[in-house]
Amino acid sequence: LLPKRGEVSIFDRSWYGRVLVERVDNLTPHKRWQRAYKEISQFEKLLINDGVIVIKLFLSISKDEQLKRFKERIENPKKRWKITSEDILNRQNWDSYQQAFEDMLDKTDGKKNPWHIVAANNKRYARINAMKHFAKRLNAHIDTEQVELLKPEVEKLATKYLP
Repeated sequence: LLPKRGEVSIFDRSWYGRVLVERVDNLTPHKRWQRAYKEISQFEKLLINDGVIVIKLFLSISKDEQLKRFKERIENPKKRWKITSEDILNRQNWDSYQQAFEDMLDKTDGKKNPWHIVAANNKRYARINAMKHFAKRLNAHIDTEQVELLKPEVEKLATKYLP
């Protein structure tokens, strides 16, 4: 679902599948995934024109870090749920995915909806970097002085029932 006014929605890969997985795994014809770049840009432009703040983050890890995380997921019973056979098979196409990512970033980057690349080998750093970028982009679009953070009726009820 697309966000309503005042809501935040997070999409993981979402409409980029055609230019990534479908492209690399040859699930769709070349012309179709090439056309998808324009369709993605047009869709995001429609969102922006409708008042949606589009924030795009690309979390980038090295091939060595991915291998380390995969091994940890296999060895740690509490993390095994995080890895699938598809993950392991897709790793065999590392170079093809890197090219697809580069093309995606290049062809869908825009002034109003730029990509922010987050170096993600260090999870803590990546999370902080992503949150800072998110806050910076929101702050650039939202005048927090004009935002009603708590509706008066909610504040009144909270004061009465949540002392």
